[in-house]
Amino acid sequence: MALYDRDYTQNESVSYVQEGASVAFMKRTYQLLGASMIAAAAGAYATMPYAQTVLEYKWFIFGFELFMLFVGLGMTRNKPGLNLAALFVFTFTTGVSLVPLLARLIGAGNGGVIGNAFLMTAVLFGALSLFAINSRSDFSSWGKPLFITLIVIIVASLVNMFILQSPMMHVIITAGVLLLFSLFTIYDTQNIANGAYDSEVDAAVSLYLDFLNMFTSILQLLGIFGNDD
Repeated sequence: MALYDRDYTQNESVSYVQEGASVAFMKRTYQLLGASMIAAAAGAYATMPYAQTVLEYKWFIFGFELFMLFVGLGMTRNKPGLNLAALFVFTFTTGVSLVPLLARLIGAGNGGVIGNAFLMTAVLFGALSLFAINSRSDFSSWGKPLFITLIVIIVASLVNMFILQSPMMHVIITAGVLLLFSLFTIYDTQNIANGAYDSEVDAAVSLYLDFLNMFTSILQLLGIFGNDD
């Protein structure tokens, strides 16, 4: 008789509550992602007049960016208010670090590709996110291969930057970064939808990094192929 005494209505209600909580979490995550993009745009806009200075201190800025990503955000995890501050300091800094690339494109008369790159990134990112959310496939096993590929690309970038200095290799690596973070977008989005993150801030950081690297890659590729030289 116990089989017939089960409260299926209650179980169904719990399921609806969990689904509602997941949707709310996703909504807050994407709101933070949008706010992060605004902070990055503010960083780029505020420091664009000082592009030469930013270029001179690019390694210091990059080092601070890494510090905020691996230390600042980690120390403020699960600390409401502080984690948001760390998020926006980090994203503002990434905007500053983009200034030399943006200034170079504008100086070469290719400023129009910036808007095109952002639009292309937004469309691609949105399509990949919708695919990840609606797909019945499980992408949870992608984590390790994607991380290994990331390490390989970083090593290849450093070798090309300091040893090979090959323009063709730069194009290949940039295209590889675009493909890699497109796959990361699928992986991270599904993880967020499946409740793998405890904090909306951590989830937003993951998606922001995916979007940022895709945008930078598309921006560089458009700048390269749009250059008549």
